[in-house]
Amino acid sequence: MTGTHPLIYVAFGATFLLLVAGFKTTDGLNPNNFLASPVSLQDTGELSSKRVAAPETPELMLVAKTGILAATPPLAVTPRVLGAIVGQLDADLKPEVTRYFVEEGDTLVSLAEKFGVSVETIAWANDVKTSSVVKSGQELIILPVSGVLHLVRPNDTLSEIASWYQGNVQDIVDFNGLESLSLFAGDILIVPNGKMPRVLPQGRLTPIANSYFIYPVGAPYRVTQGLHPFNAVDFSNGQCGESIYAAAGGTAQRTGYTSLGGNYVRILHPNGVVTYYGHLSSILTNPGARVLQGQIIGYSGYTGYTIPRGPGGCHLHFEVRGAANPFR
Repeated sequence: MTGTHPLIYVAFGATFLLLVAGFKTTDGLNPNNFLASPVSLQDTGELSSKRVAAPETPELMLVAKTGILAATPPLAVTPRVLGAIVGQLDADLKPEVTRYFVEEGDTLVSLAEKFGVSVETIAWANDVKTSSVVKSGQELIILPVSGVLHLVRPNDTLSEIASWYQGNVQDIVDFNGLESLSLFAGDILIVPNGKMPRVLPQGRLTPIANSYFIYPVGAPYRVTQGLHPFNAVDFSNGQCGESIYAAAGGTAQRTGYTSLGGNYVRILHPNGVVTYYGHLSSILTNPGARVLQGQIIGYSGYTGYTIPRGPGGCHLHFEVRGAANPFR
């Protein structure tokens, strides 16, 4: 190419640069596009390479009025990390208590010997006197160790709880399987070897008017068992698969399964009160999700421990933690 004008090389060079620039802006060809456009799961469950927005700072949800936690989408973190953000996912109370129905001849003393706990432990957990006479068929909750139960209220701390019940912080952490020192309003803790104080400090429970909640089941709102542990009533209209509604708006605090309560959902409400929905056949929300009053959060079932077992035991176990149960 002897005698070729230098401008020819300049023209070739400019054309090459334009082609490269066009190549880099083509989706699917530039490796950087794969970093900015991660593969996402669509509603169909199929993989899609459609461009999605890069993750932003996670939303913050209010906890107990004074604290905030990051509400991160479940697909963005591992189950372990998500558990650290919104609470343990595998159990609502660990270790679990025993649900016992008094038999003929049982006394608090004989039951204490049978389960290897103190008489005071049984009395405190069931809000009865140590001298009380139990009746056949009466339902009791039995702790797995001598001590007391504590319902965590907004702003409660482990050090305060330990001091109130003459317990030890590390014992509480270890026995309840706490992965961190974070507590959630509505948690129920066992204080090993704790003693019930004469007066538990008040002022942190948030009272609510009966009108705050709506019925968590559809009409005719049939209550099949009155007030029982823990501040609960049972609802059933006689069939499985009934829609279960959020009694008030809030944030789905925890979901999971226990051998006692079955599939459950816990909702933290803006006033610090927590509601619990147990024995669900399926769950329709996730921890950290916003929940509207009246939103369907699951369907009634007989998971966990019900009487009778099987479809005949289908019902909703509905608890209010931190306030009076308006349906008692």
